[in-house]
Amino acid sequence: MKPGSATMLVAGILLAFIVLGYVLKNRQVDAEVTAVAPAVARLAAPVPVPVPLPAQPGRLAFPLPGFEHALRDNFDEKRGARRHAALDIMAPRGTPVRAVDDGRIAKLYRGPMAGISIYQFDPATTRVYFYAHLDRYASGLKEGQPVARGDVIGYVGSTGNAPESAPHLHFAIHELGTDKRWWKGKAINPYALLRPQP
Repeated sequence: MKPGSATMLVAGILLAFIVLGYVLKNRQVDAEVTAVAPAVARLAAPVPVPVPLPAQPGRLAFPLPGFEHALRDNFDEKRGARRHAALDIMAPRGTPVRAVDDGRIAKLYRGPMAGISIYQFDPATTRVYFYAHLDRYASGLKEGQPVARGDVIGYVGSTGNAPESAPHLHFAIHELGTDKRWWKGKAINPYALLRPQP
């Protein structure tokens, strides 16, 4: 064998080993990719986001979305000599307060006990929803204005006789009499109408 031929033979054998190694490596990578691809596809797939169901008949929207965990049934608790007859829902000052139902603004009220507050009629004017101790009203809110369930109508505060250090929404519902007066009615417990469903 000529010296140049031996060199060519060794070079050919080395080249063959390099090509063989490359082919085997690619087969292994392809096998790994094939095995990993379904897992990657599952991770990359969009996560389904639950779509809120329409409100059930008679149920109300929660006035402070994101603070459902703060809902407590304190309707029958005593406040001095009187029954509370409302729910206090704790939330940071400035949290948006949303209308629990469609309807219209019956009265924007400021008083020594309730502070900055809103009375809202339901669509049939059979109930009035009372939102009290607000920090302020939503910009442009006025009496007689129609509102839709979920509209921002005010912001959590501690006006009136609420402790400055405990901002919250005082929320009440009153069944109206035939005279349809926003300040009169029979208090009903809103807890079951607001409580998150299982």
